[in-house]
Amino acid sequence: MPKTGVANLPLHGGKAPKWLFKRMVLLSRGIIEVMSYEYGKDEFIRRISDPFWFQSLSCVLGFDWHSSGTTTVTCGALKEAIRPQEYGFTIAGGKGKASRKTLQQIEENGELYNFSTAKIEKLKYSSRIAAKIDNTAIQDGHDLYHHVFLFSEDGLWGVIQQGMNSETNYARRYHWLSEHVDSFVREPNNAIMGEKCWEFVLDMTAKESESNQKTCIDLVNDNPRHIRRDWAELIRHHSQRTLYNWGLPEQKHESVECLNMPRSVNWNKMREIYDFQPKNYEEFIAMKGVGSNTVRALALISDLIYGDKPSWSDPVKYSFAVGGKDGVPFPVDRKAMDESTEIIRLGIERAKVGDKDKLHAIRRLHKFFLN
Repeated sequence: MPKTGVANLPLHGGKAPKWLFKRMVLLSRGIIEVMSYEYGKDEFIRRISDPFWFQSLSCVLGFDWHSSGTTTVTCGALKEAIRPQEYGFTIAGGKGKASRKTLQQIEENGELYNFSTAKIEKLKYSSRIAAKIDNTAIQDGHDLYHHVFLFSEDGLWGVIQQGMNSETNYARRYHWLSEHVDSFVREPNNAIMGEKCWEFVLDMTAKESESNQKTCIDLVNDNPRHIRRDWAELIRHHSQRTLYNWGLPEQKHESVECLNMPRSVNWNKMREIYDFQPKNYEEFIAMKGVGSNTVRALALISDLIYGDKPSWSDPVKYSFAVGGKDGVPFPVDRKAMDESTEIIRLGIERAKVGDKDKLHAIRRLHKFFLN
């Protein structure tokens, strides 16, 4: 059950020292080997798609709860630790330049698993659209710089990606799991973790944005000159009360800040979209060149002129893996919590690392679950 919450993910300089990263890889491999043997190839992808389990694993491998690099270094260690043919699942992508190799690596590992061309293309599409959704359809001020795509030889896939807010120097981590994705444009994230809940975030994937999505598609499938007319009308009449009055109805007062109006619209791209005639919002978002400005402009026209409001609520959230100590949203499932702890503990015990490293890892695990 999802619940709104926050986790501090600050940006610090430097990188993990070689001696630590080497041990993280070895310990990761030990945990992965145990999980693969005990629970099968898909379970690791399910677990890592849960933000609490991911966070506890990163702490066991050597991080504090809020350490910078928790996402990127942990994913890097996991990628190096995984043996695709042996474990039956793999990781593609990474941070910065490595993220641009995601599609190539999906193709290479898909061929390793003897996937059909159609299946490989479907996985590549899932990787692309997940990044597009979190970077464009959810406009929360965080630009993606890290993207990994995990998938098994049975076709289960997950995504862990991270974006950075250049003003606050804080990050957000976005989790996906294919089993929980009914639609790429309707609340597809397994969880989103961040340092705070912002007052106004354009979330075009929210259930509340469905009518706005439909109006956007009607607009782009109509002659672009009609959108230009609406845009001119919007600029002329709402020019710039700075859109303070166009937030949530109960919050229309001078102190409210809303998403900024785009300074310009790419009308050539609008013509291309019109020529393509997307059937639905997913087809529209997936089009090359459809960026944040286009999405935002159409959302505002649909809202301010046609009355179909998008969601302005920040979707940042995490999932309670085993319940809350105060019984909210449900009582702690002690059996599930003990099983999760045991999975990691067994991995530590059986990992091919020194006794001292095992002792430190178990202490970190104990500390994490006490907190």
